[in-house]
Amino acid sequence: MFASGLSAVFGGGNFLMVLLAIVLGTIFGALPGVSATMAVALGLTFTYTMAPVPAIVFLVAIYCSSITGGSITAILFKIPGVPSSAPTTFDGYPMAKNGQAGKAIGVALFCSAVGGLFSAIVMFVLSKPLSAAALAFSQGDLFAVTFLGLSILSVLDMDHILTTIMSGLLGLLLACIGQDPIAGVKRLTFGNRQLLAGIEMIPVLIGLFAVTEVLKQTSSDKRLSAEDGISKGRVNTKMPSFKEMWAIKWVMLRCSIVGTVIGILPGAGATIASFSCYAMENKLSRYPEKFGTGIIDGIAASETANNAATGGAMVPLLTLGIPGGNAAAVMMSALALKGVQMGPLLLTKQPEFLSATFISMVVTNILMVVIAIGIAKVFAQILSIPYSYLGPIIVMLALIGSYSEGGFVGVQIMVIAGVLGIVVKYMHLNSAAIILGLVLGTMCEEHFSRAYVMNQANVFKVLFGTPISAVVISACILMLLSPALRPLVKKLRRQK
Repeated sequence: MFASGLSAVFGGGNFLMVLLAIVLGTIFGALPGVSATMAVALGLTFTYTMAPVPAIVFLVAIYCSSITGGSITAILFKIPGVPSSAPTTFDGYPMAKNGQAGKAIGVALFCSAVGGLFSAIVMFVLSKPLSAAALAFSQGDLFAVTFLGLSILSVLDMDHILTTIMSGLLGLLLACIGQDPIAGVKRLTFGNRQLLAGIEMIPVLIGLFAVTEVLKQTSSDKRLSAEDGISKGRVNTKMPSFKEMWAIKWVMLRCSIVGTVIGILPGAGATIASFSCYAMENKLSRYPEKFGTGIIDGIAASETANNAATGGAMVPLLTLGIPGGNAAAVMMSALALKGVQMGPLLLTKQPEFLSATFISMVVTNILMVVIAIGIAKVFAQILSIPYSYLGPIIVMLALIGSYSEGGFVGVQIMVIAGVLGIVVKYMHLNSAAIILGLVLGTMCEEHFSRAYVMNQANVFKVLFGTPISAVVISACILMLLSPALRPLVKKLRRQK
């Protein structure tokens, strides 16, 4: 199997196609509004004349590198190229403003490679047992895991807990637009048929992050490079030293494991993995107050987790025919067009698919570090342009991304989200919390509704019916109560 994987990646002209895929994936991931799913969809046009095995090798390379590429603009522009890089902005952008953009990108690339390689090894060795475990998850378990991601609202901004929770509730309200997942009842559509499918996340993300940041920066004719610590638009990426790598070793290990497991769960994906691991490390850290101020632990948590989720997402796809995320679903559709039947029999009859995917992920996660360094320098050069010129270019790319995702309605949503972002800033609300509520709100509702029906309207069974859901929901309750319990614990310690 290992030899067949090597031949699939290095045989013929496949290696050159993998290099092209890494370059395209990194650029697509770095561009605002081009999600990993869209990057894979754009890559499909290159695979029409390919055989099935080279096609999945090519698409996997685009998938993995696009997740990493999103960290470049998240750090340099405070605009996450892909949704899963949103937590990277919390510490990456402050480091860039402090003149440490090269170091921040180096940490992001190194941790991305670690998370991707770890998940690739797990995928190759434990595909069947891990897939069986994921398939055994009930709807209540899936709700509990998704709700765990929402629970991080209580620790997302420790200094402004009330406004952060209000922002999360606003995101949940936006997630309610569309149709009820069970009854099909229209909600908050105001007679607009195009809102029946709900609000597309990508236009909202672009509006809240990209458009709002452009409107903020174009208020003056300054050069972003001079003011924000990135000298003359030049970034010399610095890989973390051995001392720094050793300091975050447990962060990378924990987030690699958690990110891989979350990636295996159908429908979870890299975004939930990055948000959940960022919150987890915030809680476990000896200095949680430094999170959000520019600390490599925050970048390591986000980038290790979202890249680890890529390998996890391929596990149920290859062994069960169940895509672990949207990008994996696009891959499955592409292979179905070529007559490949994904599922349990695939690894028995065509084991080269697993080995080719594994080798492709290993090669991609190693080479993308070198390629991304060069691409980061190109994007950093853009920062030397006055923002009055650069802003419209970013808005143009944002318009293209929004239109590609949701048509004219997507553009309208992006504009509204951009205006909302200005209001959010003036009211000191939290944009990341809004996105979190929107992303996870729909998933939470779908899983809870199905579990509610399957357990005959018994809420207790939904929440505590299985050991997994009971443990996770208990952890969620403790996390949500932590802002109120923390002062009491400190008071008791002082009395002692």
